[in-house]
Amino acid sequence: MDNILNPEFVRELTETAITWLSINGVNIVVALIVFILGRWIAKRLVALMRKALLRGNVDETLTSFLCSITYYAALAAVIVAALGQMGLNITSFLAVLGAAGLAVGLALKDSLSNFAAGVMIILLRFFKKGDYVTVAGISGTVEAIKIFNTYLTTPDNQSVIVPNASILSGTIVNVTANDTRRIDLVIGIGYGDMIPKAKKILEDIVAADERILKTPAPTVAVSELGDSSVNFVVRPWCKTSEYWAIRFDLLEKIKMTFDEQGVSIPFPQMDVHMFNEDQEH
Repeated sequence: MDNILNPEFVRELTETAITWLSINGVNIVVALIVFILGRWIAKRLVALMRKALLRGNVDETLTSFLCSITYYAALAAVIVAALGQMGLNITSFLAVLGAAGLAVGLALKDSLSNFAAGVMIILLRFFKKGDYVTVAGISGTVEAIKIFNTYLTTPDNQSVIVPNASILSGTIVNVTANDTRRIDLVIGIGYGDMIPKAKKILEDIVAADERILKTPAPTVAVSELGDSSVNFVVRPWCKTSEYWAIRFDLLEKIKMTFDEQGVSIPFPQMDVHMFNEDQEH
């Protein structure tokens, strides 16, 4: 402490600083100019890049991510250039930075795989916000697509966070990707019931629902002679947004009409035959 407050020490330190500044002052000023000007150019380039991406209808999440990566990469280059202008040896600095980056990359390999998958999902547009999807065994409405995770809301209002790598490594089912869907119903009648009568009832029920599309035409046909029933397939087309409402209404209407018209819907059953052993002998 005494050495620091020593006037001689302070004088020598001041002279050293003045000498260093007189030698490197110009380089320091130039380095500051390079840094300030380079940072401004980086911001302008990123702003132009953002406008171009948005005009090209690139997803906003991907746009923000690409702009951030571009800005920080450009800023790192500007800092390296400024340090070099000051006369500092940046070779060792870059070597240490590269080694640190490698170590961080190995430590965060799972996160980086999620990151890469997130970029692919956003870039290839497998689904978007608001779509109802099944990914990684989870079904729900897409609330947000982030770089590392995708956020879903299930039909019973649970929030599920799914890692992007899990999504990309499995099958992706986008239920709402198309405007129309086909409803597939299997309706069984008893072997004692009249097939033409049941078929006519099913066709009338489908035709009476104005929400069902005329094109493609609905299909009502016998598909199987089952163990305990004659099975019909009922396959009408509808708007995707009305799928579940129409499906529920059709099932209810079919059951009520069959009851009114005396057509049975059998349930699985088994006939058991009992034999008397004494009679056999």
